[in-house]
Amino acid sequence: MRRTLNPGRTVAWIVLIVLMLLTLFPFYWMLRTAFSDNTQLAGNPNSLLPVESTLGAFKRVLGLATVEEAQAQGGSGASVNFWLYLRNSLVVATVTTVCQVFFSAMAAYAFARLRWPGRDKVFAVFLAALMVPPIFTTLPNFVLIKNLGLLNSFAGIILPGAFMTPFAIFFLRQFFLGISRELEEAAMIDGAGHRKIFFGLILPMSAAPITTLAILTYINSWNDYFWPLLVGQQENVRVLTVALGVFRSQTPQGSPDWAGLMAATLIAALPMIILFLAFAKRITNSIGFSGIK
Repeated sequence: MRRTLNPGRTVAWIVLIVLMLLTLFPFYWMLRTAFSDNTQLAGNPNSLLPVESTLGAFKRVLGLATVEEAQAQGGSGASVNFWLYLRNSLVVATVTTVCQVFFSAMAAYAFARLRWPGRDKVFAVFLAALMVPPIFTTLPNFVLIKNLGLLNSFAGIILPGAFMTPFAIFFLRQFFLGISRELEEAAMIDGAGHRKIFFGLILPMSAAPITTLAILTYINSWNDYFWPLLVGQQENVRVLTVALGVFRSQTPQGSPDWAGLMAATLIAALPMIILFLAFAKRITNSIGFSGIK
């Protein structure tokens, strides 16, 4: 049976396609600029295709081109220690994700499965913290890190987000509430304590939402810019997002190396894009199971 054309459905599809194109166009423009010759970009600003297509920008970012070659291709000649900054981002994002997910899971277990006086009131305070803009806690955190002598160190960058966040606790608590209490009671009859129940029962049954939270936390930590900029200004702890900003400001020729900047941004974003696409379905399913509307 042939489906009749529904005007409302047609308009909805048109709107969705337009929104999708608007969302994807910046990524395409980043690709177009990265594969262009930086010396020719200013002369062809409206071209939708790469201008004088070349891989020179990627060679400059990865340190495969000399200063003379970089400047001849329209680059600034500034050096980018890409692999060092990539390592720093991996360290910060990995440690932050492991710590935050683990401690948030323990807190969510306490709020969802344990009974103790004032539990709901304390949880309400945690939910209220979701409405506090992160910028309000930046100055106190900076003063604390400075007094601890942790400026320009991995510990200083990681600690403020290493323990837990209100969203992570809320996300996991919603899933933990849906786990049958009969399973927990059966484990207690067999002599299991809360530690064994948490590690042997709750965590294995919550692999999907924990994986989802880990992916979201990793992406958020990888993309963080302001806090690493404040406390990690030395090169040995500088993360990739901050390094891109420094690379943008190093313009001895007076014109930014847009092709090199877009190439570096593309390489920096590629791991997160692959990670998200690989687990997109699991993320969607876990958000539904966790009761988040």
